[in-house]
Amino acid sequence: MIKKIQLLILLLLLVAVAACTQNTEPVKADNTARNADSPAAQTPVDQKENEADLQISQNIRKAIVADDSLSLDGHNVKVITSGGVVTLRGPVKSQQEKAAIEAKAKDVAGVTRVDSLLEVK
Repeated sequence: MIKKIQLLILLLLLVAVAACTQNTEPVKADNTARNADSPAAQTPVDQKENEADLQISQNIRKAIVADDSLSLDGHNVKVITSGGVVTLRGPVKSQQEKAAIEAKAKDVAGVTRVDSLLEVK
């Protein structure tokens, strides 16, 4: 009986190791190269450090991260706020995801305008 349990454990470990070593394409969540394409556009360093703009960016980020239906790219869009004007940058997987993120930004108190530079992959 103990031999069967040991054999079962060994088999499960082999299956787990095989699953972990499968060749899968790595997920690329870094959008830095895309941000360099347009030097005139807002980047994260343009985020204003006043309390109101920081709070707006934080609230938008919370709304985006809380939405499990968004892709990894959607969760990683750049949110930059300056004087109540929000700039959204980065790739998203679909037009629906783009619209959802833009709507979340527009719904946050204090936002006067949303400039969307989101790109559908």
